[in-house]
Amino acid sequence: MRLLVVEDEDRVASFLVKGLRAHGYDVEWLSNGRDALRRVLDPGISLVILDLGLPDLDGLEVLESLRERGCAVPVLVLSARGRVDDRVKGLDLGADDYLAKPFAFEELLARVRANLRPRAESAPGVLRAGSISVDQVRREVTVDGRTFVLSAREFSLLKAFLDHPGRILSRPELLSMAWGMNFDPGTNLVDVYVGYLRRKLGDAFIETVRGAGYRLRADGQPSAHG
Repeated sequence: MRLLVVEDEDRVASFLVKGLRAHGYDVEWLSNGRDALRRVLDPGISLVILDLGLPDLDGLEVLESLRERGCAVPVLVLSARGRVDDRVKGLDLGADDYLAKPFAFEELLARVRANLRPRAESAPGVLRAGSISVDQVRREVTVDGRTFVLSAREFSLLKAFLDHPGRILSRPELLSMAWGMNFDPGTNLVDVYVGYLRRKLGDAFIETVRGAGYRLRADGQPSAHG
């Protein structure tokens, strides 16, 4: 597993690189956003540990650009911006996890393992619902001959729908199934990721049931949503 640490503070970067290598990870280090963006879009990176306060591009710009380009590499944000609204914004833009500085290295290791686990341990096989086909190993979704790569959270959210075909799922249920959150963080996280899936699947596949939640329409027939 090759990890990319994107951090402009030498002291913090050295601590991360040495600690991760001591636990058996192959680690690269970059100190600016533009180089990181180019590197992550090349093959070989399994996880990005991303600081936000970079000298050229803000880390959130890097994150947003990666997701807009269809890059599904897991991203763990590691930042001194630890307020709830900062964490929510990072998750909304496509981060798979968010850890505020200062942090315990043991917790960082646990989060690295957790964010590598879905890809490493995904059960083989293909999930299907109507014209939607999902490769669980590659995290690819195919709809009417078009194939898209899903981020880890997009995959988890779509799998929640596929596991409950035709059922209306509330936002709290989706937060629990896709994010493991047993509380509502007061964000539109679910709505944002439903939007991401709609852009890939097509607007008609996920129906908004007003006042109740969302439902997967595997037939892809037009449905009203807001």
